[in-house]
Amino acid sequence: MRFVDSHCHLDRIDLEKEKIDFGTLFENAQANNVDHMLCVAISLDQFPAMVEKSKDYNNVSFSCGVHPLHVGEDKNFTLMDLHELASDQRVVAVGETGLDYYYSKDSIAEQQKAFAHHIEVGNKLNKPIIVHTRDAREDTIAILKEQNADKCRGVLHCFTESWEMAKQAMDLNFYISISGIVTFKSAAELQDVVRKMPLDRLLIETDSPYLAPVPYRGKQNQPAYVKHVAEFVAQLKNISVEEVAEQTTQNFKDLFTTAKL
Repeated sequence: MRFVDSHCHLDRIDLEKEKIDFGTLFENAQANNVDHMLCVAISLDQFPAMVEKSKDYNNVSFSCGVHPLHVGEDKNFTLMDLHELASDQRVVAVGETGLDYYYSKDSIAEQQKAFAHHIEVGNKLNKPIIVHTRDAREDTIAILKEQNADKCRGVLHCFTESWEMAKQAMDLNFYISISGIVTFKSAAELQDVVRKMPLDRLLIETDSPYLAPVPYRGKQNQPAYVKHVAEFVAQLKNISVEEVAEQTTQNFKDLFTTAKL
């Protein structure tokens, strides 16, 4: 039984706080049957350092993009810069990108423009996009449709939205990724979505260092903990954790086709 953490930020984990070194993160992951990790960029400025930190580990893939909450802060963000950096063969996806109206209503126009640019690059490079969406359900789906995101495909990561939105995303050839939030008592709507979701469209993630699942809630997250997400998904769907591990790993391979698992 092997797992894939489909979304983490290895470069943002506070190793000093955990009193471990970077290699120990990978040892912990291996000890918990995590075979592969997708390290996700939030900024083009920070992208080179992110890759440099993990480049010697062959079980890490990378994405390249600008998080919606960092749009406007990134000195290097142009469509040409994004295309050039995302062309790197180690980059298997474009993003994370998307819309966040919960934390930032002042940059909506900039977020929407950047989101469209990411989809354009994804289509040009034939690489899937990683989408962050919060309090922006209608606009997220509308832009995905307008920009023909069904061609490059992608994933709505750390999903916390409605079943209706999940269905709309799946109709556009998108996957839905479930984080440790699903283990929270307050996540009844998300748990219901997971029960309804076809297993062949699900991914699992940690979003490390954020959103650690129960029993680590409130602590710093790491890829090793993705197994707890898998175990909870298995309980919700009344199937074995082995089945969740096998299918979500296959789903990752099907979506991120250039990742070297």
